Amino acid sequence: MTHTIDYEQLVNAIGDAVIVSDASGAITLWNPAAERMFGFTASEALGQSLDLIIPERLRGRHWDGYHKTMATGETRYGHDLLKVPAVDKAGRAMSIAFTVALLHSPQGELNGIVAIIRDETARFQEERARRLRIAELEAKVDA
Repeated sequence: MTHTIDYEQLVNAIGDAVIVSDASGAITLWNPAAERMFGFTASEALGQSLDLIIPERLRGRHWDGYHKTMATGETRYGHDLLKVPAVDKAGRAMSIAFTVALLHSPQGELNGIVAIIRDETARFQEERARRLRIAELEAKVDA
C-alpha cells in the first residue's frame, strides 16, 4: 500500500525541532517544536539569521563552516550527531544535539540546510553532575 506523505504535517507533528536555512543562513522553516524549544514563534524566527540561537562566541566558527559548505556543496557533518551549545529567546544556555542535511533545488543547486534538533540540556546537566560526584568520591577514596 502506498501513502501520499503530507510533509508539512510531518514536520509540524514531529517532536524534534526542524529548522531550514537558505544559502545565506536566513531561517526559512521553523516548526512548532522549534518554537517550544527556543521560545521564538515562527513569525519571529522566519527570515532571521541563525544567530538567533547561536551563542555569540561560536558565531564566527559557525559561519566559516556554513559558508564553506555552501561554496563547496560538502559538509563533514553529513551523518554525525553534533552536540553544541545554543541559546533560547530568554538568553538561557542550552545543550542541543542535531543532524544536518544539505538541500538542493530541482536543478541540483545547493540552496539550504535542514537541521533536526533535540534539546539535551537536562541530560547534559545530569551527566555533568554525575561526573562531578564520581570525581568527589574518587578523591575521598584516594585521600
